[in-house]
Amino acid sequence: MPEIKNEAVAGILRELSKYLQGKESALKLSLISFFSRGHLLIEDMPGLGKTTLAIGIARALGLTFGRIQCTSDLLPTDITGLSVFNKSKGEFEFRKGPIFSNIVLVDEINRATPKTQSALLEAMGEKQVTIEETTFKLARPFFVVATQNPVEHYGTFPLPESQLDRFMMKIGIGYPHRTAEMDIIRGGSRREELYSLEPFLTSEECVNIQDSIRKNVYISEKILDYSLNIIEATRTSKYLTAGVSTRGALALANTARAHAFFNSRDYVIPEDIKALAEFTIPHRVLFKEELDTDSKREIIRSLLEKIPTPL
Repeated sequence: MPEIKNEAVAGILRELSKYLQGKESALKLSLISFFSRGHLLIEDMPGLGKTTLAIGIARALGLTFGRIQCTSDLLPTDITGLSVFNKSKGEFEFRKGPIFSNIVLVDEINRATPKTQSALLEAMGEKQVTIEETTFKLARPFFVVATQNPVEHYGTFPLPESQLDRFMMKIGIGYPHRTAEMDIIRGGSRREELYSLEPFLTSEECVNIQDSIRKNVYISEKILDYSLNIIEATRTSKYLTAGVSTRGALALANTARAHAFFNSRDYVIPEDIKALAEFTIPHRVLFKEELDTDSKREIIRSLLEKIPTPL
């Protein structure tokens, strides 16, 4: 991905890169997903810094952080919260769950049962939760970072298409390059230091940036037509049985806006679309054959190559 030119975002990336060596691309994509007002799914091997990345973003943005460790016996109320009887007051009181944080890390999401996974759907889609016929609005900004292991199958429940479609992007972190890994081994884990990191922004500033990107970054009719050509290509591709939904088309446009903002532009260019298509599309479509992540992205890139780029 190209170098980020926006000063505030570039400062966050520089600081967090000290704690996440070799993870600059994942950091950029995570921040693009956040400022697009979406959610992020990270699929990668254990021990590569997924939790550290989520904590670092929360600290750098000055936001509250909640963590949900998914297991097969996790209940929906462990996510949303529940009412507890207060003897002294003689009434029930609602105790909020971790979903009421600004940034929520849902670790190993595919280890939770479908019933528990469904507790996240309303929160992710509507930014609210309904408990005992009462609806609670979630704080703004609200960002879910979910992780899953790509190779472990025992005791897991694959995410249904309806839930995958709720994630703005699906990314991997990958192994660090040799020099970065040498530095990590030499210096040890620095996760604890993240908790003392001074925020670069406040929650109000984060919301203002999100709103500004949505309102002020322009997408021309040519770019909209180009993005729809990509969407239609997924719906007619011989490699796919189902293409991108309208929600997916919105995700492509919204992430492109954020990418343009990061590069100090108030308008979207085709390169913004191309840079993010392989992270916003593959998890939203159904492939005719079982493929690994790299093969899926290669198919999406091949579709992009066949579509004329607007001038």
